[in-house]
Amino acid sequence: MSDTVFDMEKLESRMNEYFPLIANHEKRTQEWFKGAGLGLFIHWDHTSEQGIEISWPMVGGVFSLPGGKVVTVDEYYSTEKSFNPTKWDPKEIARLAKEAGMAYVVFTSKHHNGWASWPSKFGNRTIASSPYGAKGGDILRSYVDAVRAEGLKVGVYYSLSDWGHPDYLPWKDEYRPYIFGDSSPIGTPEQWARYREYLKAQLGEILTEYGPIDLLWFDGGWERSEEVWNTKDIGDHIRSLSPNTLINDRLFTQGDYRTPEQWIPAQPIAEPWECCMTMNYSWAYVPSDEAFKTPFEILRTLIEVVSRGGNLLLNIGPRGDGSLVPEERDLLVAIAKWMKVNKESVVGAEPGLEPWQFYGPSTKRDHLLYLHLFAKPEESVVARAIPLARIKSIKILGTDKELPFTRRTAINDVTSKDPLGEVIIDTRGADLSSIIPVIVIDLSGNPNDVELRNW
Repeated sequence: MSDTVFDMEKLESRMNEYFPLIANHEKRTQEWFKGAGLGLFIHWDHTSEQGIEISWPMVGGVFSLPGGKVVTVDEYYSTEKSFNPTKWDPKEIARLAKEAGMAYVVFTSKHHNGWASWPSKFGNRTIASSPYGAKGGDILRSYVDAVRAEGLKVGVYYSLSDWGHPDYLPWKDEYRPYIFGDSSPIGTPEQWARYREYLKAQLGEILTEYGPIDLLWFDGGWERSEEVWNTKDIGDHIRSLSPNTLINDRLFTQGDYRTPEQWIPAQPIAEPWECCMTMNYSWAYVPSDEAFKTPFEILRTLIEVVSRGGNLLLNIGPRGDGSLVPEERDLLVAIAKWMKVNKESVVGAEPGLEPWQFYGPSTKRDHLLYLHLFAKPEESVVARAIPLARIKSIKILGTDKELPFTRRTAINDVTSKDPLGEVIIDTRGADLSSIIPVIVIDLSGNPNDVELRNW
């Protein structure tokens, strides 16, 4: 293996953003993914019993997960034999997700370590070897059933890489440090052919025995090139079994949408996209990581993502016994409280005004325009290049009280039938008690009913 710390030249040829999305992705994502707004990510496996990050501790950690504890490979796998999550309640999680306005959920069926959360017939490192599995427990089955019962879309995370499979090859302590672009070692062509068949067999199992699966969320592809993975063959295999299943861009050219991780793109992405983000700094349960985001920060993130045309996939990491971390539950409840009033401004909505038109993010649906107030105004807010004669009413979303406003346009446009101009909204009597208040402007008015003036 190379002595370099980070070989970007080797890595670049495997990064997802260098590859186009699949043809017809716009149509494929139109049915439910675009405009979904918010989804729930769940990172969880047997090592949550140890309170360590998922997968990465066995390879020596990773720079992007500061709270991840480093353990040996044997220590990492030790909880396979003791895993017994008696407090795992996917029905409760699905209920909380729905109440929080989430449209879909994605669960880690198999992470980079290669442990399957269902009793797969392919491979011997599965839930079946645990006390929970010995009693008939099937985490993936309980998850898909619970999410489906709430009417949410079912997503399954599946890592292409597998650090425990004999044909991948298994990771060893002496391979450390993990080097992006060089790791992991690869075996013979015969081993690789067998591994690909195993991978396709497990995907087939998920799609046919647990389907319908609405979304497959791939990861781990950076360890091999697109040609070595033969991703078109994998994509064709998936669509032959489940043609409507969406695929993220981490299967290279087979993706339907982009997946920026832990950050919001500064400019809107022209393609369908989703930002995945943790509630603290960890994906799985790490009890020492207490740096949870506030409800304001998570809602701000959601609003900014939707105002740029994307979805937010917000992560939780249950504890080893399956119970929810109290802070994560509280955040879901706080999101639900805000969504009960303001859901229409972020679910099924699309980007609203340009940044120069309003000092904050905005969204729209049909004739309604939503202005999200991250900062409480002193006395008024202004939105520019608005069709002034079409303003029917302006309110704080969730209230019936109309806010006073003044229309202002260029002097020469006063006599125009339907001019653009600025609207100055008086917020001094408004109820701004919400954690993030939303002003809704109804633009369904008839221009013939408005006499414009400039004062």
